[in-house]
Amino acid sequence: MTGPIGVFDSGYGGLTILKEIRDLMPEYDYVYLGDNARAPYGTRSFEVVYEFTLQAVRCLFDMGCPLVILGCNTASAKALRSIQQRDLPLMDDTRRVLGVIRPTAECVGEISRTRHVGVFATPGTIRSNTYNLEIAKLWPDIVVTGVACPMWVSLVENNEFASPGADYFVKKRIDELLVADPHIDTVILGCTHYPLLIEKIRYYMPEGITIISQGQYVASSLKDYLRRHEDMRSRIGQGGSLRLFTTEQPEQFEECAAIFLEHSVEATRLSLT
Repeated sequence: MTGPIGVFDSGYGGLTILKEIRDLMPEYDYVYLGDNARAPYGTRSFEVVYEFTLQAVRCLFDMGCPLVILGCNTASAKALRSIQQRDLPLMDDTRRVLGVIRPTAECVGEISRTRHVGVFATPGTIRSNTYNLEIAKLWPDIVVTGVACPMWVSLVENNEFASPGADYFVKKRIDELLVADPHIDTVILGCTHYPLLIEKIRYYMPEGITIISQGQYVASSLKDYLRRHEDMRSRIGQGGSLRLFTTEQPEQFEECAAIFLEHSVEATRLSLT
């Protein structure tokens, strides 16, 4: 029996990951689950993020997903390792849960020349220190400087990412990062919402600094993973279908999701509690 690839996020940002994955591998079936009613996760404790994320993973497993992607940096930082090591062996050790931080960390060593890398992320992801730890494992010579951007998710989810008011918050964090480390030549957008701010980020970012948006790297990493794991690939349906689920009112989700996916969608409401 085959099932879809599950993609989870606390809000809408994971839709940027879903879009890139589907663009690269349109043949597979997908299910997206957004816990929008309880978003954002960025300011919540490790324990709460872990509990909420585990509920979502169980829900996607119940839908038949053999593989779940946490398309959320906060969930990847605060919950992924515990779920992989503690919960998967008890639930079903033939299924897999993957995150978005490791694929992003893997690419920076090939990109940065100065070996100084910046990370923009939610307060929760920055406090977790996960990017510093993951990059250090792969590229111990790289210096990582993180800056929390508490307003950026709200700007995106309230459809203000293109407004003049967003400029102040974008420039403020860029200035903060470059004061902390003026040698940075590569910046990771460590939240899946942030690609919608990419035009403003590029405008205020000095020339010569590479901006890494996660979607394409996560998608490429997943494609390589499936190429190397034929047993998993054979368990994924190849009907090219997409189903969307949210914990909030479907109408609100559909309106916002259309911005991320660039086409109209239909969603179904469910509860994780």
